[in-house]
Amino acid sequence: MTVLVKAPAKINLSLDVLYKRPDGYHEVEMVMTTIDLADRIELAELPENRIKILSQSRYVPDDHRNLAFKAAKLLKEKYHISKGVAISIDKMIPVAAGLAGGSSDAAATLRGLNKLWNLNLPLSKLAELGAEIGSDVAFCVHGGTALATGRGEIITKLPSPPNCWVILAKPAIGVSTADIYKQLQLHTIDHPDTKAMVESLYQQDFKKICSHVGNALEMVTLGMYPQVQQIKDQMKRFGADAVLMSGSGPTVFGLVQYESRVQRIYNGLRGFCEQVYAVRMLGDEKALV
Repeated sequence: MTVLVKAPAKINLSLDVLYKRPDGYHEVEMVMTTIDLADRIELAELPENRIKILSQSRYVPDDHRNLAFKAAKLLKEKYHISKGVAISIDKMIPVAAGLAGGSSDAAATLRGLNKLWNLNLPLSKLAELGAEIGSDVAFCVHGGTALATGRGEIITKLPSPPNCWVILAKPAIGVSTADIYKQLQLHTIDHPDTKAMVESLYQQDFKKICSHVGNALEMVTLGMYPQVQQIKDQMKRFGADAVLMSGSGPTVFGLVQYESRVQRIYNGLRGFCEQVYAVRMLGDEKALV
């Protein structure tokens, strides 16, 4: 038996870092939403009791470092599963890009194995397990649009943003989230207005959403990688309605309301970087089905 699962990327409409916690993590407030750029995960039963990772991408580890591997291992240990599984990852989301590709693969693996192994666990339980693997996994289990607090594992559902286009541009570098947090000086942070972003989503006001995008990590990444600033500047110049770095970067996204502008921005950015995508906002958890 095989199960196919979609693992969509996320963008941060807002990302704030509040303080360093006693457990070493940072307390965050993030408004996240899913977009129509997704990895495809296929889960197939194996006759022998082991976890096998298959991928064409040389950037995807095929051992215990892979978050999908960790997700399968966690379920096997918690629920005493003695079956094997082959996890095939068709990678579409760029790696180390601030788009939660690995976290989404782990979340999709949890959802898919829940079905394959007839565990019948509620999403809330899968999200709780996901939080043991990585800070973004809980959000990715639910998908849609949400406010993530704590270290990212406390999820409050939000209305989906108004439908629009999302242009993504990733420079040819990878960014380590841990490195960015190490460089973060909490007293110098420019805090985004999370409350205003949440209100804008409830009001379904695209202009207000655009005016309240913000990312407390941006200053650090832009200081370390000037090419990210370059992409931001170009995206603004080509006419995106709002421009922001996602997560710890280096991917920059632009929100674009009118389709007539999408091709011009896409073509303009292709001159600056190889990995450019024009996708729709998903924003709704039904998109995971």
